[in-house]
Amino acid sequence: MVMAEVRCSGEEKTLKSRKEVATATMKDVAEKAQVSTATVSRALMNPDKVSQATRNKVEQAALEVGYFPQAMGRNVKRNESRTILVIVPDICDPFFSEIIRGIEVTAAEQGYLVLIGDCAHQNQQEKTFIDLIITKQIDGMLLLGSRLPFDASIEEQRNLPPMVMANEFAPELELPTVHIDNLTAAFNAVNYLQELGHKRIGCIAGPEEMPLCHYRLQGYVQALRRTGATVDPHYIARGDFTFAAGGQALEKLLDLPEPPTAVFCHSDVMALGALSYAKRRGLRIPKDLSIIGFDNISLSEFCDPPLSTVSQPRYQIGREAMLLLLDQLHGQTVSSGSRLLDCELIVRGSTQALT
Repeated sequence: MVMAEVRCSGEEKTLKSRKEVATATMKDVAEKAQVSTATVSRALMNPDKVSQATRNKVEQAALEVGYFPQAMGRNVKRNESRTILVIVPDICDPFFSEIIRGIEVTAAEQGYLVLIGDCAHQNQQEKTFIDLIITKQIDGMLLLGSRLPFDASIEEQRNLPPMVMANEFAPELELPTVHIDNLTAAFNAVNYLQELGHKRIGCIAGPEEMPLCHYRLQGYVQALRRTGATVDPHYIARGDFTFAAGGQALEKLLDLPEPPTAVFCHSDVMALGALSYAKRRGLRIPKDLSIIGFDNISLSEFCDPPLSTVSQPRYQIGREAMLLLLDQLHGQTVSSGSRLLDCELIVRGSTQALT
């Protein structure tokens, strides 16, 4: 997954970019790729008849100039595929299931199909996604992470289909975005632990490069600073949103000379991994250690003890993002920036007052 730059915003730029897309020809692609128009035709329509290197060069040139050949399977009359591509950072993460359900149900209501692009496990995904765009097999894209799965300059991005971001927040992309206030949600979770009397509060954070992890970590830091507590970097352990990473991070925290009495985790999956490790180590939850997760995935309610967590409106995030994309596909001007949805702290059996 690689960071992309700004899409055109505003009606004037949108109309301009559409005009440019409409006037790009096979000859433009040929000049850009420095090949003949016959080679361009073969590369796009009969790719088996050219080398992989030539095909890659032609596809990149087509993307840059905004040339989209008529693809099979498209509605020729309307020039649409009625298919949406959803880019998912990791399809194995249960967090995304409800967001995808919200997207899929909303898309189906309007007669659209949904393709899932998994950035974590799909080999050669960059080429696959570019192929879908080049041949116009998709009408729009929903990004559930903070990055595009391929390089795209500002010039090239004008020729991409409409895009909406859900869950993450990357203001430099200037995309319509649906998400929660991660900083405030994290602040409230840590503040709740403080109200229970906890002073040594650890944080199992997600990957540093993910914007939402930055905001959740800032919420943790601000909650500590508000009470005058020192922010000790030793009490912050990083993980990659997996069960195993949660256990490994908690192991580091518990091995400190003064281990934390409570832990705030950036995801339920890591919190559940931490909960499992704590039990194997002989700790009683919440008597010996309080744990708070983030997301309110289904499993958080049915573990032992049930997990206190921040509940995100995941289905609604997916639905609202899809509605914004549909607005764009129907020709409406959709402004960039955030659409914030509410979240709430769910208190269950994994937290209690410090005794």
